[in-house]
Amino acid sequence: MTGEGTQSPELCLDLNLPPPTQGLMKGDECEEQGPDPKPTAPQQPTEEEEALIEFYRSYRDLFQFFCSNTTIHGAIRLVCSQHNRMKTAFWAVLWLCTFGVMYWQFALLFEEYFSYPVSLNINLDSDKLVFPAVTVCTLNPYRYPQIKGELEELDRIAEQTLFDLYKYNSSSILVAQRRGRRDLGETLLHPLQRLWDPDLPPVVRRARSTASSLRDNNPQVNWKDWKIGFKLCNQNKSDCFYQTYSSGVDAVREWYRFHYINILSRLLDNFTSLEENELGNFIFNCRFNQASCNQANYSQFHHPIYGNCYTFNGENNSNLWMSSMPGIDNGLSLTLRTEQNDYIPLLSTVTGARVMVHGQNEPAFMDDGGFNLRPGVETSISMKKETLDRLGGNYGDCTNNGSDVPVTNLYHSKYTQQVCIRSCFQESMIKECGCAYIFYPRPKDVEYCDYWKHDSWGYCYYKLQDAFSSDRLGCFTKCRKPCSVTSYWLSAGYSRWPSVKSQDWIFQMLSLQNNYTIKNKRNGVAKLNIFFKELKYKTISESPSVTMVTLLSNLGSQWSLWFGSSVLSVVEMAELVFDLMVITFLMLLRRFRSRYWSPGRGRRGAQEVASTPASSLPSHVHPQSPSPTSSAPSPDTSLALTAPPPAYATLGPCPAPSSLAGASSSAFHPGEP
Repeated sequence: MTGEGTQSPELCLDLNLPPPTQGLMKGDECEEQGPDPKPTAPQQPTEEEEALIEFYRSYRDLFQFFCSNTTIHGAIRLVCSQHNRMKTAFWAVLWLCTFGVMYWQFALLFEEYFSYPVSLNINLDSDKLVFPAVTVCTLNPYRYPQIKGELEELDRIAEQTLFDLYKYNSSSILVAQRRGRRDLGETLLHPLQRLWDPDLPPVVRRARSTASSLRDNNPQVNWKDWKIGFKLCNQNKSDCFYQTYSSGVDAVREWYRFHYINILSRLLDNFTSLEENELGNFIFNCRFNQASCNQANYSQFHHPIYGNCYTFNGENNSNLWMSSMPGIDNGLSLTLRTEQNDYIPLLSTVTGARVMVHGQNEPAFMDDGGFNLRPGVETSISMKKETLDRLGGNYGDCTNNGSDVPVTNLYHSKYTQQVCIRSCFQESMIKECGCAYIFYPRPKDVEYCDYWKHDSWGYCYYKLQDAFSSDRLGCFTKCRKPCSVTSYWLSAGYSRWPSVKSQDWIFQMLSLQNNYTIKNKRNGVAKLNIFFKELKYKTISESPSVTMVTLLSNLGSQWSLWFGSSVLSVVEMAELVFDLMVITFLMLLRRFRSRYWSPGRGRRGAQEVASTPASSLPSHVHPQSPSPTSSAPSPDTSLALTAPPPAYATLGPCPAPSSLAGASSSAFHPGEP
């Protein structure tokens, strides 16, 4: 028992504080109550002490500290005018609006960066240039006397068709041995026919049909009423259409070409001797930089329409030609034979030669980039080189070498867009028609199209050509542009050659030199000069308009414009966001523990307290008798100790709240009897 004036420390139960093992947040204090100095609470950090990790007690304290100490302009105005709410509200609205405008500018900068814009850089350089490859073709696939036997039946049907449709008599034999086209058509598929113009009004069509003469069933063609074409059908003849032309010349040429392709597909493997391999039969003279050409400077290939073609300074040339000086005397000079005596009449309707300038490792597509030379004329072509380098990846849809293009390169050459497009069409032709088009390379074990083996290939080809032109085959989508392209800009000048005064001795010298008599002198020769106009060449390259460095610079400029701060201010903002997240997390954790975790431990906590000896309790919890003569506690006191206390989060000496008055009545008072 104790004396009456003695007061012992109370056992205080705090519902709001974490367990003693948890650190207190900045600003938390716990004051000791009671006059007895012996039971002391654990030492807590004061406001002057700096902890390793500390967080603010509320959002208000955190925001006030940030605005008072940040380097961002204008933030201090939010807390320095606490007694003037209108000014504080004005600065808050202004600060938020400025913040929103800045991030709107940020969004525009990021949008520009991720659109991947490019800038064009143009550089003009001057140096020695590699002379490009030059391909020259004869415009006549075969000499007519050598292939006349294979084309005899086709020529006879063509002559009869021209006579029936246009009353044109091209041979005296045709008049003496005239046969109807119906009889001739039995030996040749797809005859040429005249057809009513489907766009002609029916009334006009009937009136003109009545006025026309039908006595021989072969009236002359009136271009206003008729179209010329030939019929094509699919495999089972269930679908047919007419390939028609408004021009009779175009219709006859296309019809003759269609049948010529079928004949040629059977001759490629058996009549290779028809190709003209001797350069001297076509080119009388060749010089580059005032030096004569030799056999190592050119290569030869055969084109089904343009005939024998010769490529000078191609990829097979051991030593590529270099141009160190501009001008006509420092380029390529060719004298060509252009006589038409051996031309195929209905196939070769153009006289002269065809020329194309291209890169060394690029195939020569004569029908795309070539141009014709006129006989009896000296053609001088000056060149300018231009190189274009595109950015790939996100900056442009281009390919470096075509390895990422889903089309097989059938030309086995450098990737170009035309190489890819033609290879794509050939793949579609083989897949849909079962044979290869003769104008393009074919894969192994694939035959060229021939209507004696593939009777509906013409129907398939023209349908496929229509789909190709409208890009329904997807070739233009699949075949991307190359990232690096070298092109040559050409300009041509023409003059009559040879002149009237010099033509006699020039033709005489050419005849003796090449052991060939030029019959039609003016139309029998042509001259070609190709040279660099200047050694300056243009390089156009793409570069990113907005790089990461530019983006960061623009972002910093916007940040400085609206807030007048630096990168360290961004770190302060990040720290503010982190502190907000931590405070929010701690508040949610405290609410969760007070609602779910602490009540669940109430009964177990009571049992642990009841079974713990008094001597093992902390000194500030275990009551000490003020007098050594004090007797043992009364039974009532023992019952008070063994009663299960509520399970509180913390246990420490502090004043009991008024709401806990009922609970504090069960505390141990040694002075009571």
